[in-house]
Amino acid sequence: MNKKHKIFSFIFLGISIFGYSQIKEEQLILNRKREPEVKKIEKKKTSVVQEKNYPPDNKKKEDSLNLKYDIVNVPPVSDFKTTEIQGEDISPKFSNDYQSNYFRLGYGNYGKFLADANVSGKVQDNVEVGADIHYLSTSGLKKEYDWSSKQDQAKIGGYANIYTEKGKFNIDANYTFNNYNYYGIYALTPPNNDVDLEQKVNKFSVNGYYDHYSNDILNNVRVKSYFLSDNFGASENYANVDVNLSKHDFSVYDDITANGDLGINLETVNSKFDILNKNTNNQFNFTLSPKMTFYKGDSYLLIGSDFSFLNSKNSSNVTEESKNNKFYWFPKAEVLVAAADEFKFYGGIDGGLKLNTYGNLLDENPFLISDLVLTPTETKYHFYFGLKGDVDQTFKYDVNAGFSKVNNAQFFYNNNLFDTNISADRQGYDYANTFSSIYDNGTLMEVKGDLQAFPMENLTVDAGLHFMKYKLDNLDEVYYKPLFQFNLGAKYTMLEKKLNLSFKAYFVTDRTSNAYEVSNIAAVPNYTTVENKNEKVGGYADLNLSAEYKIHKNFSIFALGNNLLNTKYQNYLGYKVLGAQFLGGVKITF
Repeated sequence: MNKKHKIFSFIFLGISIFGYSQIKEEQLILNRKREPEVKKIEKKKTSVVQEKNYPPDNKKKEDSLNLKYDIVNVPPVSDFKTTEIQGEDISPKFSNDYQSNYFRLGYGNYGKFLADANVSGKVQDNVEVGADIHYLSTSGLKKEYDWSSKQDQAKIGGYANIYTEKGKFNIDANYTFNNYNYYGIYALTPPNNDVDLEQKVNKFSVNGYYDHYSNDILNNVRVKSYFLSDNFGASENYANVDVNLSKHDFSVYDDITANGDLGINLETVNSKFDILNKNTNNQFNFTLSPKMTFYKGDSYLLIGSDFSFLNSKNSSNVTEESKNNKFYWFPKAEVLVAAADEFKFYGGIDGGLKLNTYGNLLDENPFLISDLVLTPTETKYHFYFGLKGDVDQTFKYDVNAGFSKVNNAQFFYNNNLFDTNISADRQGYDYANTFSSIYDNGTLMEVKGDLQAFPMENLTVDAGLHFMKYKLDNLDEVYYKPLFQFNLGAKYTMLEKKLNLSFKAYFVTDRTSNAYEVSNIAAVPNYTTVENKNEKVGGYADLNLSAEYKIHKNFSIFALGNNLLNTKYQNYLGYKVLGAQFLGGVKITF
C-alpha cells in the first residue's frame, strides 16, 4: 500500500467515526474483480455455490448490457418505517470464512429490539432450502407525542434454489406484517391521549424465477404475486408473469454479432377498499417488448419497442364505474460507444407503463389512507444521454441526464378532515394525518450521478446524487419530491478483517406539501379548515455508522448508530423520525 492510500484511508476512517450507520444491508466488495455494487440487496442468500459453467458465455454479454448504475432512492431508516429498517442493513459482512447461517439479537434506545436469523442447507447437491426470519420493534417518540407512535414488523419466509443441467429455479414465499400508528397529528389534537391510531398491514407473497442457461428460444421466466390486507378491510391481489424469449450471439456481418429478444409481460392487480368512498381498482396490462441488439466489441446498438394494452376499471360509492381500454406504443433505442473502458458514451429513448398499487405505494409512504384511486403512470418518452467508465478497476462512475414526458405522474397529498363534525367519534385516520395519491401530467428533467472507488483492497467508497425538476400541467406545487438528493457511503475492514466499519449519509433538500389549519367558530357545530398549498417540509442530513467485530469464528458483536445528528426531521408532514439511535448486539454464525 503506497503512502497516498494510507493517508486517504486514515483520513476517511477518522471522518467516519463521527458519522455512521443505517440499518441497511449491503455487501463489501473484497478479494474479487470489482463490479458496481447492487444498491438493493436481499438479506437472505438466495443461491448455492455456483457451478463453474454458470453463467454461460452468452449470458455474460446480456448481463453486462442490463447492468445499471442508477441510484436507488432509499429513504433514511431512522424513520418509524420498519419496512425500511428491515429492508436494508449496513451491518458489515465478512468475506472470509463465509457462513450462510446466522442468528442475531440487538437492543437499543427508543425500545428498539432486533432479532433475525437465516438458516439454509443443501438437501441434495443441486438443491438448497432455507428459512429467513426478521423482527424489529420500536416504542416510538414517547416524549414527542402524547399518543402512541410505537411500531413493530416481522417477516417470515422460506426459499429453495434448484440447479438443473439446463437452468436454475428460485422459489420463495414470505409473510410480512407491519403494525404502526397514524401518529403524525399536526392540525387537530385528539380529545384524549389513548386515541386508537393503529394501522396493520399483512402481506403474503410467492415468487418464482427460472433462468435457462442457454439463450436459445427460452431465456428466463419470472413470476411475482402477493395478497395484501390491512386493518380497515382493504385487500389487494397482485400477479406478474414475465417471459423472455431470445436468440443470442448469432453473426450478422464480419465481427458484428446480434441478440434478438422478445419480452412478454402480463400484470394484473385488483384493489378494494372498505372505508369512506370504498374505491375499487382493477388493472390489467399486457406488454410485448421485441428488441434487437447489435454488438461490435464493447459497443452496441439496441432497437426495439414496447406495445402495451391496458384494461382498467375504477368505481366507488360516489361515482359510476369507469372503464378504459387503450393501446400504447413506446419507442426503445440505445447506443453505447465504448471509446475505452474508462469512457463509454451512451444515449437513448425509452418509456412505459407503471401500475400504481396499494402495496407499492405503502412501501414509499405507510401513512396512506385506506381508500385510494389507483391510476397507472405513463412515461410517454424518456430521452437520456450519459458517460460511464471503469478506471483500472479502482474507480467506476456513471453520469447521465434525461428528459421525460409523463402522464399521470404520481404524488402524495395530505388529506383534510373527512368528518368536520365536532361531536364525531373520530377514527384514527381522521385527524388530517393521512395521505392520498394524486396524479398530474407534465415533464421531468433529471440529472443523476453514481460512483464507486476502491482506493485499497479493504476500502470501498460510493456516492450518488439525483436532481429532478418537474413542470406540471395543473398542480401549482410538486409534493414530496425533493429537488436534490445526495448520498455518501463507505466500508472499511481492518485488524485482518476482524473489524468491519460501515458509513452511510443522506442529504435531502426541502420538499413541498399542502397542510391544513383546523379551527372552530363559536356556536358552529363543525370544524372549519383552511388549506395551505405551499407548506415546506425541511430538508435534512442523516448520518449513520455501524461496526462489527469478530471475536471468534462463530461469534461477533455489533453496534449500529442511526441519525447521529439527532435531528427529528420529517419525511412526511407531522411524522417526526426517531432521533439519535444506538443499538448493540451479538451475532452467531454457523
